[in-house]
Amino acid sequence: MAFDTPPSDTPPSDTAPFDTALAEAWIRAIAAAVDQDRDRLTELDSAIGDGDHGSNLQRGFTAAVTALDGLQPAGPGAVLVKAGTTLISKVGGASGPLYGKAFRAIGAALPEPAGPAALAEALAAGLDAVRALGKAEPGDKTIVDAYTPAVAAFRTAAATGAGLAQAAAAAADAAERGALDTVPLQARKGRASYLGPRSVGHQDPGATSTALLFRTLAAVTAR
Repeated sequence: MAFDTPPSDTPPSDTAPFDTALAEAWIRAIAAAVDQDRDRLTELDSAIGDGDHGSNLQRGFTAAVTALDGLQPAGPGAVLVKAGTTLISKVGGASGPLYGKAFRAIGAALPEPAGPAALAEALAAGLDAVRALGKAEPGDKTIVDAYTPAVAAFRTAAATGAGLAQAAAAAADAAERGALDTVPLQARKGRASYLGPRSVGHQDPGATSTALLFRTLAAVTAR
């Protein structure tokens, strides 16, 4: 991906909390990253879906950034809830409701300020929201295949005393591996499932954009 990524060996002495400024920076970084990767996401989706994943996400996160301009949120959770609500209202297809509900759930579960363990549990709440809405399990070739290992890696890092940057970098690495691991899978959910065996050999666009979300989280927490 074209945006800068932090080193994976960020020292665990990082103790800065996930606050309102970081929450806003994350949403803005996602919007910028989606702008850069729109064509790649669209290409992946064209192979096994409707071909609109990149453009849909670009429209949604552009709208989310606009919604944050001038907003005076009560905390980081309010930032993410606002972004999620905007995604639900502005993005078509499955990605709007899935990512929208994920961000709303993360925001609702997020205290202020949030350390690594609290952010890990908030991210897990987002995963629960995605799974509840999409009825997907790991191995179905969906967002869940990148999101599940990312949460596990974030939790593990937080439990061993890692700071936000190190935990987020571990989660991003795990999400990217999870996205790559969708290539040999046959899709069992979503539009790609209609292709049956023809979905094998293609990387899932939703898992790929999920990895992008976690990589941007790693980037903003490493600054």
